[in-house]
Amino acid sequence: MKKSTGKKFLRKLIKFITLPLTFLRKIILNLRKKIKLSITFKITSTYLGLYLLSLILVVVLTLMGYLGYKLFELNNTGDSYAPYIVEKTVHSKESLDQFIIDERIEGIILHDENFNLISQVGNKYDDYVINIFSKLEFIKDRKIYKYTNSYEFNGKLYYLTINFNIQKILSELAIIGIFISGAGLLGALILAAIGPIASKKIVRPIKDMTEVAKTITANNINTRLNVKASQYELKELAETFNKMMDRIEEDYIRQQHFVSDASHELRTPIAVMKGYADMLDRWGKKDQEVLEESIAAIKNETNNMQDLVEKLLFIARNDKNTLKLSKEEFVLKDLVKEVAKETKMIISNKNIECFCDDDSIIFADKNRIKQAIRIFVENAVKFTPDGGKIYIRCKKDGDFSVVEVEDTGIGIKKRNLKKIFDRFYKEELSREKEQGGHGLGLSIAKIIVLGHRGKIKVKSTYEKGSIFSIYLPYIKK
Repeated sequence: MKKSTGKKFLRKLIKFITLPLTFLRKIILNLRKKIKLSITFKITSTYLGLYLLSLILVVVLTLMGYLGYKLFELNNTGDSYAPYIVEKTVHSKESLDQFIIDERIEGIILHDENFNLISQVGNKYDDYVINIFSKLEFIKDRKIYKYTNSYEFNGKLYYLTINFNIQKILSELAIIGIFISGAGLLGALILAAIGPIASKKIVRPIKDMTEVAKTITANNINTRLNVKASQYELKELAETFNKMMDRIEEDYIRQQHFVSDASHELRTPIAVMKGYADMLDRWGKKDQEVLEESIAAIKNETNNMQDLVEKLLFIARNDKNTLKLSKEEFVLKDLVKEVAKETKMIISNKNIECFCDDDSIIFADKNRIKQAIRIFVENAVKFTPDGGKIYIRCKKDGDFSVVEVEDTGIGIKKRNLKKIFDRFYKEELSREKEQGGHGLGLSIAKIIVLGHRGKIKVKSTYEKGSIFSIYLPYIKK
């Protein structure tokens, strides 16, 4: 019965301690449902809640610690009294009244080893209690702390109970609790007053970032957040945002250039076609020569536009990650020899030589790889003067099969090497009409090679020639 009572008291004590936390939690949940809380309020209320939680823990632990210390003192007092009381009562047959000299003692009870009452003085709480919960129950209900201990004297065991009045200790606990709680609540009021100010200062960089972000449009895409005004994680956030904007601006500018260059490339053939159409309208109906010239020119520009549009669609599919490669296994040198043979058939004013001794098999899109190699070969043909030499080689280099296209043409200036794979980029000589092209070939070749987990290396000496090397992973057997 006493154990059940002790557990019941402990449950009540835990419920009493956690009651403020439960109440505070309910208030916060209700506020969150009814009010759209700002981040400043959330920060302030979070810190205030943590502060109040800490205050409650401090008050509870302090009071429990103080009570424990005082009960420890009473136990020491009881331990010092016990031998003297038992010896005098049992041996000298003295009355227990003379031992109530400590104002804290309200009663003393002595039992023999069979729990028969030997002597008693003071209040009638004669239960011999050793259960801690029962002792707490006495403290709660009667403000009495029961010191109990067994003591052996002359070969016999005696049980001593000393009832200590702890009303004064409990009053001291109440005063300590009031003072700590009062000081803590004063601190809470101060925190509630300065918390919003401090929180606003903390989140001010976020607000500034938001305002700046709202102003960013296509017209001021170069706007950036002020990193110096931020600290710690917010500084890292600002730097990350600025880097993201750098990438967006770079892509946006590239897209603008792409649209502008594409429009420019399309404008020329359209203008030519319109000019010949006007000429047909004026003189072509009767003049056979004008008619034939106009038809040939329109067909040529139509083919030119078709080639440009196909290239643009290829690049657009790559940008949208919808470019599909139909891969298969094949011997790379056979494909290279095929490209060299086809080039020799249509180019007679350059010396084209092919050296392939690599029998490696690659897993790739055969048509796309052929397209990429042809782009590099055509590029070499375009920039190599009549009588110049073009070498096409196949070899193995580590984990890669390498296709080299070397020419003895005009070469590339060092400052332009990084630009040659940019879309619509053209070397000065390629801008001349007889050189032709849209400046998309190398961009497409790069897309194809990188799509096969390959890489491209370029070596060039101005006015001496260039070497383009295509690295493609081969199948190891």
